[in-house]
Amino acid sequence: MEVIEKNIKEQVTGKKVLTVNPLESEAIYIFREVVAQFEKPVLLFSGGKDSITLVRLAQKAFYPAKIPFPLLHIDTGHNFPETIEFRDRLVKELGVELIVRNVQDSIDAGKVVEEKGKYASRNSLQTTTLLDALEEFKFDAAIGGARRDEEKARAKERIFSVRDDFGQWDEKNQRPELFDHLNGKIDLGQNVRVFPISNWTELDVWSYIEKENIEIPSIYFAHKRKTFVRDGMIWSAEDGVVYREEDEVVEERLVRFRTVGDMSCTAAVLSDAVTIHKVVAEIRESTISERGARIDDKRSEAAMEKRKQQGYF
Repeated sequence: MEVIEKNIKEQVTGKKVLTVNPLESEAIYIFREVVAQFEKPVLLFSGGKDSITLVRLAQKAFYPAKIPFPLLHIDTGHNFPETIEFRDRLVKELGVELIVRNVQDSIDAGKVVEEKGKYASRNSLQTTTLLDALEEFKFDAAIGGARRDEEKARAKERIFSVRDDFGQWDEKNQRPELFDHLNGKIDLGQNVRVFPISNWTELDVWSYIEKENIEIPSIYFAHKRKTFVRDGMIWSAEDGVVYREEDEVVEERLVRFRTVGDMSCTAAVLSDAVTIHKVVAEIRESTISERGARIDDKRSEAAMEKRKQQGYF
């Protein structure tokens, strides 16, 4: 925490020679517009690299004050332990409020039905839990770490992306955002999803993490893990969360994760990158997008767009 504050303070007070980062400047501007235009914003936090980057940007946007909104994590119950441990440690260091809502509670209440079988996942079930949480706390702006290079449905969204009374997204009814003008006016019952790093790429995020020396969960670095291969993808075989056929052999492999969802929707990649510098170098040479390791995106060509129309992040 002291290192973070020292780094930010040096930049804000001019004690460190700065190079202008237009992506960082845009994101900080967006954060400040959110606080200026909305009454109850919240930052959607998964413990992944994108939401961790958002936290650092929010620190810079409001320094020396604390981040003026809580963090909200929709916990599927199938998260990687490394991610949860990191989440709890980070919010304690920052002294920010963390709100956790659990998909298991939605299942127990009969609001959603848990999937069964070979490709069962709780990822899509998050929608109900998220919408219930937004309604519970009356949040009118939910800040997220989506980027336009992740998946093609992302490219249709604006930075201020309006959701209707039911939390649904209409891809054909998007507001123009000319000359960086962000219109936060919404009707009663509506809310907005906000994407401060919408114009960033995966490489931009990793380069920023490297430059800012931001700590991230160990799962992003190469480590030995019990895994099995299905459909050409490397699945985690730990903790018994992911369904596995008898002929799907478990082997210990040296892997890392490019994206962190939960165990049922995130595949690993073979890697020996054990430092941020090596991760950045690996991504520069990669010909496969980050979303190529998201198992849930394989369900259909328009899987993400359909989930967003239903109220997904």
